[in-house]
Amino acid sequence: MSQAHLIEVKVPDIGDFAEVTIIEVLVKPGDTIKAEQSLITVESDKASMEIPASHAGVVKELKVKLGDAVKEGSVLLMLEVADATEVPATAPVAVAAPSASAPVSASPAAAPTVAAPTAASFAGSADLECDMLVLGAGPGGYSAAFRAADLGLKVILVERYATLGGVCLNVGCIPSKALLHVAAVMDEVKHFDSLGVSFGEPVLDINKLRTHKEKVVGKLTGGLAAMAKMRKVTVVRGYGNFVGANHVEVNETSGDAQAQTGKKQTIAFKKCIIAAGSQAVRLPFMPEDPRVVDSTGALNLKEVPKRMLILGGGIIGLEMGTVYSTLGARLDVVEMMDGLMQGADRDLVKIWQKMNAPRFDNIMLKTKTVAAKATPAGIEVTFEGEGAPAPQTYDLVLQAVGRTPNGKKLSADKAGVSVSDRGFIPVDIQMRTNVPHIFAIGDIVGQPMLAHKAVHEAHVAAEVIAGELLGNKELASAAFNARVIPSVAYTDPEIAWVGLTEDQAKAQGIKVKKGLFPWTASGRAIANGRDEGVTKLLFDDSPEAHGHGKILGGGMVGTHAGDMIGEVALAIEMGADAIDIGKTIHPHPTLGESIGMAAEVAHGSCTDLPPSRK
Repeated sequence: MSQAHLIEVKVPDIGDFAEVTIIEVLVKPGDTIKAEQSLITVESDKASMEIPASHAGVVKELKVKLGDAVKEGSVLLMLEVADATEVPATAPVAVAAPSASAPVSASPAAAPTVAAPTAASFAGSADLECDMLVLGAGPGGYSAAFRAADLGLKVILVERYATLGGVCLNVGCIPSKALLHVAAVMDEVKHFDSLGVSFGEPVLDINKLRTHKEKVVGKLTGGLAAMAKMRKVTVVRGYGNFVGANHVEVNETSGDAQAQTGKKQTIAFKKCIIAAGSQAVRLPFMPEDPRVVDSTGALNLKEVPKRMLILGGGIIGLEMGTVYSTLGARLDVVEMMDGLMQGADRDLVKIWQKMNAPRFDNIMLKTKTVAAKATPAGIEVTFEGEGAPAPQTYDLVLQAVGRTPNGKKLSADKAGVSVSDRGFIPVDIQMRTNVPHIFAIGDIVGQPMLAHKAVHEAHVAAEVIAGELLGNKELASAAFNARVIPSVAYTDPEIAWVGLTEDQAKAQGIKVKKGLFPWTASGRAIANGRDEGVTKLLFDDSPEAHGHGKILGGGMVGTHAGDMIGEVALAIEMGADAIDIGKTIHPHPTLGESIGMAAEVAHGSCTDLPPSRK
């Protein structure tokens, strides 16, 4: 019978780095963690990396905080374990970036150390040869291919779909935003009667709306095809699978879907970038029925249901719910956690939820979906938990419970590439896998699963490869060392956040100074009739900051929040403080000036709000 032990978890060997700085603490006291789960993210002036747990157990006490400098042997936390000798200490794993602003999708990848398989031996001949092969033509894949081609490499891009752009351009980010724009305008004009401008009730032509969405997608994907041709990037359509360390076999696909023709060809490469992305998680008990869809199915927009269930209260589900609600559907949402849109601060979500309450008949929190069956009347769904009602019947059920990486679908083991049990591919700060000439980027390397992260990773991997092949030391030294990655929910109102959130600061015991500017004091927001929003900035308020702490994070809720969050990300990357941001002259009247005013609030110099109490 095992007995609990209290052990110290220390910083393991960190290579050539004498000292590194903690830029994110990923656990808190009381958390139950797994062996090799990431505990903290640290960085030096050259790289960032995650320090994993050496044992499984319960976190009893944190010994470090954000901003601490640590070195090999520094104690990170006290951990209660069942058997202190059963798991060996683990070396840190370098990763692409901290995940402080990751949205809730699939569970975060801990990027564990994975046993490396032995590469297969390939003795056949190749039909095509290239300097660099890219598997997957999503935002990360095509960006990597184009960047490498611009740098002078011979590039082949493998994609299973008929068009380039991956999930994002074809069945994700872009088509959803096209529909969300239409929904936002429809919602906006409803309020114009009180302003003296009246419109009639909207008349929906769903076929025209679907055609509009498809035209938006076609314009972008067609542009990518043209740019690939301009750059002399060879596009090969089909499923790519490794057959050796330097060879991929492509099973050709055709038509609008992914039907395999039976034709195969082999590509030999010097270097390779895996950009194969992720796919939506499907609950095993959900019936195979056209009334049960994932985000791709929802974007097909076949018809507007009277009653719709969203499985999962994250960004993807709530965005699609916004579209269908505006078009006429009544919504229920079920979420296992205690709140919607996990990852964003609760004060921001509270404003969103108040604005969107009329869309929902039921918001079921701390509730599981445990069964479903197809009936002539609809999909009958059974729930379990605090907010569980009796079984309910829906015309449409949207599964939006996360995404899972495609790492297990490439026969990566035949190239000797390590893949975790969950399908993630661990990489270092240059996006290199355990096989030196094979790189990986995007969803497949871990959270956050966001297109803008994949694009930046793509540029790094392409530059490193080009540098190594062309003998350019500057390119070969490229690294992905972004401090933060912004997240946006393109709902109405939008929610955007980046860096440390207020909830994280409280949980980690980090002292911050908050600058909160309500849009009820924004001339532009009032003029727009959309003054429900707020802008919030968080600055380091530790004793070491001496009252001039750098910005650590920020968030906002309101129209166009996603268009403005980039300034906050830049401020964090540049190490700006409240004076830097507040004294930057923002144009008036704009929503963006709320960022400068939030900084002035933190500094104590804002004249657009009543004076603060002394």
